[in-house]
Amino acid sequence: MPDARIVSSIVEIGREAWDRLFVGEVEAYDYLLTVERAGLSGFEYRYLVVEEAGRVLAGAPMFVTTYPLDTTLAASGRKVVEGARKVFPGLLTLRLACLGSPCTEGLPLGFAAEVDQTQKPVLLRLLLDAFEAEAARSRCGLMGLKDASEDQYPLWDMVAGTRDYRRIAGLPVAHMDISFDSVDAYLAGRSAATRKDMRRKLRNRAKVRVEWRNDLDGVLDRVMELYRQTLARADMTFEDLTPAYFTGLSETMGDRVQYVLYWSGEELLAMNLLLSGDDVLVDKFFVMDGEGGRALDLYFLSWFANIEHCLQNGIGRYHAGAAAYEVKRRLGSTLTGMGLYFRHRNRVLNGALNLAAPLFAADQGVKAAA
Repeated sequence: MPDARIVSSIVEIGREAWDRLFVGEVEAYDYLLTVERAGLSGFEYRYLVVEEAGRVLAGAPMFVTTYPLDTTLAASGRKVVEGARKVFPGLLTLRLACLGSPCTEGLPLGFAAEVDQTQKPVLLRLLLDAFEAEAARSRCGLMGLKDASEDQYPLWDMVAGTRDYRRIAGLPVAHMDISFDSVDAYLAGRSAATRKDMRRKLRNRAKVRVEWRNDLDGVLDRVMELYRQTLARADMTFEDLTPAYFTGLSETMGDRVQYVLYWSGEELLAMNLLLSGDDVLVDKFFVMDGEGGRALDLYFLSWFANIEHCLQNGIGRYHAGAAAYEVKRRLGSTLTGMGLYFRHRNRVLNGALNLAAPLFAADQGVKAAA
């Protein structure tokens, strides 16, 4: 009979056992090990696997944290929260256990190749049983499933939906299939206005030096300064990354990590962190000096640098991540929906959270911009 096991470090499972569940995925064992060792404030990590006869059949990471609910609160509800907090400090800060990772693009849920579709709900129920038991042991009233992709909805709805988990919309992710063979062919697929705008912006290439590297030697302090500036401009943040996160990726993932530096003379104005996988380039973070970067259109220059990298290396998909949706749509991206599932172990609080759920849907701004 299959049985679930929980460990506090992914090292206890091992690279071979974990990665057989996530064949071809970029954010697999080495990436999660980096996150675990990065020292992100406020997070405790766990890893769940379902095993039978010594074989790992299913698995997912989880984390425990103290979670202010207005982290993902829509703008329409923030004034309400601000007023409530003046009267009841800490009212909307809850102890949270969450399946997923604070630093992955989606919810890493993996199954061994020999597991067929009929077995997946059975294994997922065992996984969810272990998750909920660990949430109770860790004194977490709120339980969540972070960033389930649209193709995972049927399975999660079948298993978590029967346990009163509520699904709300999270931030979608943008991606683009590299179905063209040159930048000119890519531009030909855009509108006339976009082509004109992009050709104008691309003239700034003459003013910028682009450097592709596999490490941050000598520039880490400046990169962290740019990261802090970028974080301060963000509408919504969850994790606060550390220098050990950025440097640790090169140590664990080697040449699957690229740090693309954008220089104006001797001044570093931006850094783009990219992860390479099987036929995909994942754009993890773009950090930039706001004033200098905007003046040189560095975000747009980085977009074209990444497309060219895909073309030169035969990569079929560019994963552009969340945020800046209007721009990414104009540049040819498709958006894939992501869902957040939640349930509180206290029935009264769970009912209240269900009533308030529309305020917490993270995609409201995306819909408004569509």
